[in-house]
Amino acid sequence: MLRRYFGRLFQQVLVPIIYGAEYRSALTVASAIAGYENVFLSGIVGIPEDHSLSTAAVPARHLRKVLRTTATQNKTHSVQRIRVSHKPWGELMKVVEEESPDLLVLEAAQLNAFGIDLAEALRYPPCDMVVASGTISEHPSRVLVSIRGGPYAELSLRLGLALARTTSANITALHLKTGEKTLKSDLAFKGIERVLKNLPQIKRDLVRTKNPTATILDESRHYDMVVLGATAQSGDSPVSIGPVAEGVLKHSSKGVLIVKAKRPMPVDLAHESAGQSAISILVDKWFAENTYHAGEYAALDQLLHLKKQQNLTVSLALPALNEEETIGKVVSTIKESLMDAIPLLDEIVLVDSDSTDRTREIAAALGIPIHIHQNVLERLGRREGKGEALWKSIYVTRGDILLWIDTDIVNIHPRFVYGLLGPLILRPDIQFVKGFYRRPLKVDGKLQAGGGGRVTELTARPLINLFYPELSGVIQPLSGEYGGRRSALEQIPFSSGYGVEIGLMIDIFEQYGLSAIAQVDLQERIHHNQPLESLSKMSFAIIQSVVRRLEKRHPRILLEDVNKTLKLIRYEHGRLFLDVEEIAELERPAMIEIPEYADRKK
Repeated sequence: MLRRYFGRLFQQVLVPIIYGAEYRSALTVASAIAGYENVFLSGIVGIPEDHSLSTAAVPARHLRKVLRTTATQNKTHSVQRIRVSHKPWGELMKVVEEESPDLLVLEAAQLNAFGIDLAEALRYPPCDMVVASGTISEHPSRVLVSIRGGPYAELSLRLGLALARTTSANITALHLKTGEKTLKSDLAFKGIERVLKNLPQIKRDLVRTKNPTATILDESRHYDMVVLGATAQSGDSPVSIGPVAEGVLKHSSKGVLIVKAKRPMPVDLAHESAGQSAISILVDKWFAENTYHAGEYAALDQLLHLKKQQNLTVSLALPALNEEETIGKVVSTIKESLMDAIPLLDEIVLVDSDSTDRTREIAAALGIPIHIHQNVLERLGRREGKGEALWKSIYVTRGDILLWIDTDIVNIHPRFVYGLLGPLILRPDIQFVKGFYRRPLKVDGKLQAGGGGRVTELTARPLINLFYPELSGVIQPLSGEYGGRRSALEQIPFSSGYGVEIGLMIDIFEQYGLSAIAQVDLQERIHHNQPLESLSKMSFAIIQSVVRRLEKRHPRILLEDVNKTLKLIRYEHGRLFLDVEEIAELERPAMIEIPEYADRKK
């Protein structure tokens, strides 16, 4: 009878954790209602209107740690994406819309941090909702459920039944008759009364009173917790809680749960960016919500557990060209820590660009497969370039997630890999992750911490800000440490040369949206810096890659073949002259379009 009438009770209870506000009582209530295993946590950072949303990056990192710790300690679930907003209550409405919980549990003390009061919170609940106040017991032995017959009586009773099932508390249904001439409330109670007759485990208490508030307070002296519904009001009423609930909240020494059933909004909540012309709102919000730190994923056993839960496989491809000085340490460091000790990686492969030094021999001696990219898919022709190696690495690997790191890293550390992997494992909505770091520049044998990244700052970021401002929050769009889901990467064309990084990022953005991209602080990266002429060639290729994507967005040809030669200025033996070098940034189609790859996938 119970399940036929009430259906399921509460199988997914959402508890929002807003930065800087207490949440323990809400978590205690949620666990008492549904058990910790059915509780979902969601983190929100509220930022004052006069502050940039990007300032929330550090609070968001702290809040992610709180979420992980709380979820681990209590064996709850958590929504890994931290929300950042000038209007945190509106952001919570979006979370509810996306997660569709059976119940939302808040504590009254959180509402100030959300920027609203209790009446406003209860005016248009986005789903069935509970607001907790007072001293909350984790294991209540006696619960009083006040049922006056209003529209929220059923929700109050369902809540009481859930508490009884989870905590074994004794439940008393208090039915108040106020002696009013109208019998509307009692007529509304009749349906509940029929159910109560078939629930002998719930004690019933009928009280006639002219002062419901005083009666509930008096009766509650013998109970650990009180449950009552908010008063139903018209949508334009300035009061949404009602005098009875307000009085009980104000004067009760017990834990009080105010309940209100879902009520549709009169108008749809607008997205925060609607009507706002400043792109910086979107970028700042993304920056705060989707910027991570490698240290967040240093607990490798937890990361491995989540990987196994999702039945994911992970591949690491190492592009290389004459890296005999560093390849040995890169391979051994990553293989020993992330494959042999803790199997986060299912395969590591070297994709070599036909090195003329001992790069391949060193890697082979460490037991990883070697592929010369010019010999892979030979039917399609041999091309030079890092992008070509990365594109073909999709063909020679098998993992659901594919990561790349450069092989010239002097200070190699496992964080360069697990830092990238973390967001992809914890957030299924993330398709692509970029690494960023401090890049010390070596001048006269000394490291200068603020240098490096010259092509990024002088070419890539200006182009992005000009043509793709949504991506302007990406700190190092050209970093060689990045990765993504195979299901996304196989759908994207690859530039064959230096334009591969910026091209991939733009194409992922165009196809999957900004929210599908994340970036991770990998701390510091030391590598060998290139001479100015090499950087000039790199910039030329990057510009071509961006222009090619602009041509796709605005169907017109901007680059003719004549534009793909770079005139380099030479000065030798007292004379100046121009040296012309062709740098045509070619492009490969999406790997999914290659028949050999499609057959291999089958």
